[in-house]
Amino acid sequence: MKVNIKQISELTGFSPATVSNALNHKRGVNKETAETIFKVARELGYITDTGISKIKFVMYRRNGQVINDTPFFTLMINGVERACMDAGYEMMMVHLDRFSADYAEQAEALINDSTSALVLLGTEVIGEDLKLFADIKSPMITLDYFSPDMKFDGVAINNEDSFFLATKYLIDMGHTNIGYLSGKFRIRAFRLRNRGYQKAMNGAGLNILPEFRVPLSTTMEDAYQDMKAYLATSPKLPTAYIADNDMIALGAMRALQESHIRIPEDVSIIGFDDLPYSEICSPRLTSIRVPKQEMGRMAVERLITVLNNDNGIKTKIEVSTEFIIRDSVKRIKLIR
Repeated sequence: MKVNIKQISELTGFSPATVSNALNHKRGVNKETAETIFKVARELGYITDTGISKIKFVMYRRNGQVINDTPFFTLMINGVERACMDAGYEMMMVHLDRFSADYAEQAEALINDSTSALVLLGTEVIGEDLKLFADIKSPMITLDYFSPDMKFDGVAINNEDSFFLATKYLIDMGHTNIGYLSGKFRIRAFRLRNRGYQKAMNGAGLNILPEFRVPLSTTMEDAYQDMKAYLATSPKLPTAYIADNDMIALGAMRALQESHIRIPEDVSIIGFDDLPYSEICSPRLTSIRVPKQEMGRMAVERLITVLNNDNGIKTKIEVSTEFIIRDSVKRIKLIR
C-alpha cells in the first residue's frame, strides 16, 4: 500500500494541511519546509521517479447542463475513487469551468503540475476544448469522451451501436414512426447516438421525419418545460420516441402524461443511462444501462498502466452497454 500524507506528516512533524499544500505547490509554504517534505516523500516512495503522487479527477464544465442534474457522474466518480484507493494513489477533485474568469489560470496549473496524473471528465467537451492540454506535463486520460485526434487515452461509451440497437428494438416492436428527443446541447455522445438512430432507420428503410425530432434541454425540469411548450402546439406525434438520455426522457414523459398522452399505449419511450429514476417512475423506463463505476475504474487502471510503462501508444476503451427492457415500450400491430 502506498504511503499517504498522514504518514509524511507524522515523520516530518508538519501538519497534513502543510504537507498537502507543499506537495501541491501552493503558496504559503516556505522553501525549507517544502524541501524537507519533498525529501521525505521521495524517500518513502510517495513521489515516484515519474514525480506522480496523486490522480486528479477533473470535472470539466462547458455549461454544466449535462453533468449537474444527474446521479450518473456520482457513480462514475465513485469508481475512480475506489480504483485510486486500491492502487494507493490519493484522489483529488478539481472543477474546471470553461467560462469562469480564471479558467486559463486553472488550466495552466493543471497542465504544469508534474506531480499529478489527470482523469478528465469529457462529457461536455466539444470542438477544440482539449487543445489546451496538448502540452500537459503528466499523463492524462479522458473519461466519457475520446479525442478524435488520438492524442489522449480515453474511456467512452459505445454510443452509436447502443442507440442503433435500441432504435432497432422499437422497429422490431412494430414502430415505423420513431421520433428523436434530442438534447439541445450537442455533446459528442449525443451526436454519436444520433448516428446510431439514423443508421437503424435507414437500414430498415424508414423515413426520418424532421417534425418528429424534438430538441429539449438536458435537465429534467427544463426538458419537461420544453416538451410541455411543444405539445401545446398540438403536433402530430410518432408512436415512439428515443431520447438522448434518461433526464430528457423523464422530463418528456411527465409533459406527455400531463397532456393525457399515455405511455406506452399512445407513445413509447426509450432513454439512455439507466439512472435509478428509471426503475421507480411510472411506467418504468426502458433504457440503456451504462457501467458507470466500471468506466471510472477502467480509466484509473489505464492511467496507472501508462504511469508504470508508457510506450507512447494511445488506447481507446469503448465500453459496451446493456439494454434494459421495462414498461415504456408497447408492441404495436402492423397494418399491411
